[in-house]
Amino acid sequence: MRRWVVLALVFAGILISYLDRGNLSLAAVPVMREFGYSSVQVGVLLSCFFWTYGLLQVPSGIAIDRFGIKRIYASAFFVWSLASASVGLSRGFSTFLAARLLLGVAESVAPIASLSYIRQNFTAKDQGLPMGIYIAGTTLGPAVGTLLGTNILNSLGWRSLFITTGLGALLWLVPWLLLVPDAGAPVQLETKSKPVSRELLSTLGQPGALMMSAFVFLYSYYWYFVLTWVPSYLVLVHKFNTLEMGSVLSVPLFGMAICAVAGGAAADFLIRCTNQGIRVRIWFMCVGMIGCGSILLLTAVSDRRFVMPILFVSACSAGIGNTNYWSLAQILSPAEMVGRSIGYLNTLAQAAGATAPLLTGFLLGHSQRFGVALMVAGICPLAAALCAGAVGAGRLEVFRERFAAIHSGSAS
Repeated sequence: MRRWVVLALVFAGILISYLDRGNLSLAAVPVMREFGYSSVQVGVLLSCFFWTYGLLQVPSGIAIDRFGIKRIYASAFFVWSLASASVGLSRGFSTFLAARLLLGVAESVAPIASLSYIRQNFTAKDQGLPMGIYIAGTTLGPAVGTLLGTNILNSLGWRSLFITTGLGALLWLVPWLLLVPDAGAPVQLETKSKPVSRELLSTLGQPGALMMSAFVFLYSYYWYFVLTWVPSYLVLVHKFNTLEMGSVLSVPLFGMAICAVAGGAAADFLIRCTNQGIRVRIWFMCVGMIGCGSILLLTAVSDRRFVMPILFVSACSAGIGNTNYWSLAQILSPAEMVGRSIGYLNTLAQAAGATAPLLTGFLLGHSQRFGVALMVAGICPLAAALCAGAVGAGRLEVFRERFAAIHSGSAS
């Protein structure tokens, strides 16, 4: 029972993480207007969070593997809440940049701690549902943030948005410190035979590893484009006001959260029936990514009544595919190395997170036309589906066996 209570806190923590990082996307247009920033400058501010967030994924994974999640996560949560609140005090580009960089440093712990907890407390056949709950947190964060944030933005202004959500989130620390068990003795990482970095590098040239790497980058480009620039797209292209934008974007994100949980649970059921864990996860990944590509339809419609349905189908599909990708990533990694393995994959995801808002800012330029940017974002998940289908379950099974053997040999 206790593991589900902690999982609920993991869910709440990642929800708050995505809420905090997404506030600038909601406030981008009023910030642009107040400070006279160009699309490129806003693209840099949206992107810079991912610079530090991505660079620290593997170091955060090493720390989590060694010391456990309780105190490291609590310390990081405290820092990122203050960093988020400090954005509301910004007076110019440099202070925006510094606050966003610090936010990325602290939030780098959140996904590693969350996924490590799931890997170590749920079996491979039962990870789909807890993974779906975790992924639901990553989508409900933007959904709740969009509804809550647009109301605060509309009533109190963009500065109050950051200060209120940043400081209010500190309440999460109380149940976390009270309910999460202390870690055992620190794990001594083995260095006699092979350094950890060489263990990972020795597997990266295999087709299975290349597919997992390409998939997470391509999907993440799409996802972070949605989170960072779609709010501005709705306002600038379709002329939704702030509250309308919140409704149009939040409904697909709520749908995505539901589909993430349902997709994980459905995959778990099929795996128990067929005993084909890797194959089932790949099929769900491919179907989800093909559905994500429906965002390309936005390039062909001008009637804003079609915007929400298109985003709804695309986002719900993303929930199904993403849940099963991260479940598969857990299966492929030895439990003792899950922090570092997930840290590596999440580094690639955040590289896409840094690329998507920055490249989109350049593609928009002064014209602020989203056609090419939408094309790039829509093609990426289709390419991810192609990668997963081409590699298949057999090569991934070989990759898992070799990765486990390398780790076992290093530890012996």
